[in-house]
Amino acid sequence: MKQTFTAATVEAAKAMAVSEFGVSEEKITFTVVEEPKKSLFGKMKGEAKVDAEYTETKTDIAVKYIKKVLTAMGIENVTVEESEIENGVALEINGDGFEELIGKKGELLDSLQYLASLVSNRIDREYFRITTDCNGFRERRKVQLEELARKIANNVKKNGRSSALEPMNPYERRII
Repeated sequence: MKQTFTAATVEAAKAMAVSEFGVSEEKITFTVVEEPKKSLFGKMKGEAKVDAEYTETKTDIAVKYIKKVLTAMGIENVTVEESEIENGVALEINGDGFEELIGKKGELLDSLQYLASLVSNRIDREYFRITTDCNGFRERRKVQLEELARKIANNVKKNGRSSALEPMNPYERRII
């Protein structure tokens, strides 16, 4: 996405671009087309013209989607922190009331992760992994599952009978 912004100064034109795109200045590529000139008596004459180009990354698309969904659910003050992982990004989601909606097994978190992956990966065919978490929920769930696995394994050893587990997503089955 490329647009031209005109303002009294170059900095003001850049600020307009940041406001329009809704991202930090570091994510935008600026090209100064025209700078205001000083007149004979030192006054500024003309305006600054700046071309601003911003290309949304898959991470930006996923973050925007998650914020939009959570805001529509009535969750206020949504923040999403990004950290790079192999072949993708880990997103730490926080918002007023979001922790309560995650559920015991994290169904909401899993659903958001799946939908954000679908939305961001439809741009091109290259797979981009998205992992979502909230206040260390994934780590707590991993500990719970490891304890469950040890308990079930001990029961199977003791009784000699197989044991069925509740339905789980692929991530949880890998832990077990």
